[in-house]
Amino acid sequence: MTDFVQNLIDALSLGSLYALVALGIGLLFGILRLVNFAHGDFITLGAYALIIPSSDVVAKMFIGAWNWALLIPAVCAIVVLVALLTDVLVFRPLRRTSAPTLMIASFAVSYMIQNGVLMAYGSRPKSANLWPGLTAQIMLGGLRVPLLQVVTIVTTLVLMGLLTLFLYRTRWGVQMRAAAEDFRMAQYLGVRGNFVIGLAFAISGVLAAAVSLLFLAQTGSLSNVMGVPLALFAFVAVVVGGMGSLPGAVAGGFLVGFVIIMLQAYLPSDLRVFRDAFAFAFVILVLLLRPSGLIPSRTLVERV
Repeated sequence: MTDFVQNLIDALSLGSLYALVALGIGLLFGILRLVNFAHGDFITLGAYALIIPSSDVVAKMFIGAWNWALLIPAVCAIVVLVALLTDVLVFRPLRRTSAPTLMIASFAVSYMIQNGVLMAYGSRPKSANLWPGLTAQIMLGGLRVPLLQVVTIVTTLVLMGLLTLFLYRTRWGVQMRAAAEDFRMAQYLGVRGNFVIGLAFAISGVLAAAVSLLFLAQTGSLSNVMGVPLALFAFVAVVVGGMGSLPGAVAGGFLVGFVIIMLQAYLPSDLRVFRDAFAFAFVILVLLLRPSGLIPSRTLVERV
C-alpha cells in the first residue's frame, strides 16, 4: 500500500507538469484553433533564460542566481515577451488562414527557437542546479516525499485556481470565454480579437515559464529540445481530455501522468523500456471509447 501511495504522489507530480503544459496548449487552441507545437520551446527558453550563454557543460547562473522573488517574475516576463512576439510576427499575419497552416507555422517557430538556442548556448546539454533546497524530503504520513513534488503539485493547483478565477471573475476572462465559444460573434459584440488572443499567448507564456522552472529543478539538465517531450505528452493529454476543453486538458494531463508512472512501476522489468508504447496504446483505447475526449468541448468549430 505504501508503494502505491508513493507512486500516486509521483503520478500527481508528473501529471501536474503535463496539466500545466496542456493548459497552455489548450488555451490557445480554444480561441485561435492553433495547435502550438512551439509551446514546448517556450519551456526551453524559460530554462535557458536562467543561465549565461556559453558552450560550457556546467551552466553559469545569471537570473538563476537571483532570489526567487525576482527570478520567477523575470523568467515569466521573458517567456511572455517571446510568446507575444511569435503572435505578432508570425501568427497574427496568418490569422485568417486555415488551422493546418497555423500548425505548420508553429512547427517553423519551434525549429527556429531550437536552432537559436543552439547558436547562443551550443549543442552540449548542460547541468544546472536550481533551488537545491527543494531536493529535501519531508514526511507525509510515514512517506518520505521530495519537497519538490509537493511544490509542483501545490503550484499547479494554485495556477489552475488563479486561471479559473481569471476566466470566470474578470471582464477579460469573460471575453476570452466568449471568444472561445464564438470568436466572430464575440468580435461583433465588441471583444477586441487581437487583445484577447495576445492575452491568451501571455497566459500560456506564464504557464510555460512555471513548467520550465519546475522541470529544471527536477531534472537539473538543459538541452535545446528539453520542452519537446513535455509538449508532446501534453498534446496527447489535450486530445484525450477533449480538444478545446480546459477542464479536459487538466484531466488528460493528470491521466497521462498517472498511466506513465503506473506503467513504470508495475510493468515487468524487461518491458519497462517500452513504457511509452504501452501508454500510447492506452491513449488509443481511450479515444476508441471516447473519440471526442473525456470532457469534450461543446462547440468545436472553426471560428477564426
